[in-house]
Amino acid sequence: MQTKVLSAKMYVLGDWVSGTKTFDVFDPQSNEMIARVPKASAEFVENVITQAAEAFRSISSWPTHERINVLQRAADYIEEYHERYAYTIAREGSKTITEARGEVSRTVQTLRISAEEARRIKGETINFDQREGSENRTGYYFRFPIGVVAAITPFNDPLNLVAHKVGPALAAGNPVVLKPASVTPLSALMLAEAFDQAGVPRGFLSVVTGSGRELGDALVSHPEVKMVSFTGGTNAGNRITEKAGLKKLGMELGSNSPVIVMKDADLHDAVKSTVSGAFAAAGQNCLGVQRVFIEEALFEDFTELFAERTKELEVGDKQSEWTDVGPLINEQEAERIEEWVQEAVDAGAKVLHGGKRNGAYYDPTVLIDVPHSCRLYYEEVFGPVVMLESVGSIQEAVQAANDVDYGLQAGIFTSNIDHAFYAVHHLHVGGVMVNDSSDYRVDEMPFGGVKKSGIGREGVAYAIEEMTEQRVVCFKIAQPWSQ
Repeated sequence: MQTKVLSAKMYVLGDWVSGTKTFDVFDPQSNEMIARVPKASAEFVENVITQAAEAFRSISSWPTHERINVLQRAADYIEEYHERYAYTIAREGSKTITEARGEVSRTVQTLRISAEEARRIKGETINFDQREGSENRTGYYFRFPIGVVAAITPFNDPLNLVAHKVGPALAAGNPVVLKPASVTPLSALMLAEAFDQAGVPRGFLSVVTGSGRELGDALVSHPEVKMVSFTGGTNAGNRITEKAGLKKLGMELGSNSPVIVMKDADLHDAVKSTVSGAFAAAGQNCLGVQRVFIEEALFEDFTELFAERTKELEVGDKQSEWTDVGPLINEQEAERIEEWVQEAVDAGAKVLHGGKRNGAYYDPTVLIDVPHSCRLYYEEVFGPVVMLESVGSIQEAVQAANDVDYGLQAGIFTSNIDHAFYAVHHLHVGGVMVNDSSDYRVDEMPFGGVKKSGIGREGVAYAIEEMTEQRVVCFKIAQPWSQ
């Protein structure tokens, strides 16, 4: 029986609108068309941004309590329809239904944290009398919203990564014009549905759908856009920096995450965590474990147990609660990963498990002896492939972990506090997870990387800082305080 195709609409400036042109959305598991979505033009997006800026200027002050209420009501709405949101995430994307349910729960939390942080946007007093001759001055600074935020999000977390941009932006009092990934637009439109029901002010949220190549320049270069918040690939990030001009940029550009396992680690815990970190969401996770460096004395035991646990993973139907690993986002991505693995094998790498493709599916794959010259080693694979390598010391492990152009997060498993702190202080990354794999994250923490992994930090409170500006106020008093 053929599934009914959904005819979706964009949420633009408070209205649900259709488009004269559309594009199709497919389930990557079956390649079945599941929705037809409006395809916006660059001119349309430019007009949306202009009107969003006008809406921002028309509201002299959006009170904090109203922002809090809108965010809380949106969270309540998503929580009420939790299963519908999870089904949509699993249907249009790569996640299993179990993983999708987890993402919905995190989204609710992200919006609730945004509501709480809205009440904490504060400034500080400034001691102007620290300068001689300024004894009669006093003042402070406060934070104010910057204006229109353009947000561009990827396919791998199609609801929560959208919430990580929309939630902080609205908490700070900014309008948002969002373009979700073309392969997973439905989850973002459903987030807009929650905010529409929650009473977001007209003009303060728009979700425009269409091609990134066609809409990207309009989004990032428009003079009314005061910040671009982007999550995606490094090449696209470079293009944005060239086009954006003088405005704030927040970018999370992916990674090639390392994990270090020392001989004094809890073997079973390290294996369990790194297998999960490598293959969750079919490896399509910017924090996913890609390279594991194991101290030589533990290498054989770790490798054997890691391969055994990987073999236990159930690959199959996304909507089944028994499935551990679903398909890639499309068959082209699976073919790319197949090519990269074959390149490594041809160069001398050995496959301990996996290495096989079936349509958009690629089996969880474990490799050893991968030459450092292979793309699989130094680029972001963004798929269910992990490399295991033996090292002789913590110093060698850290040096190897740093030997790529990315630096988002890393993990280390050890019971030696000196080893832990050596890693903390010498790994070139935005976060070090001790006795956890690289993919551990809570939505409140500062999140971002160094090198090619990005600019700035997300995590609700830290995103709000990026989406606000400081304004200093100084009062000159007629008589000094000392008189």
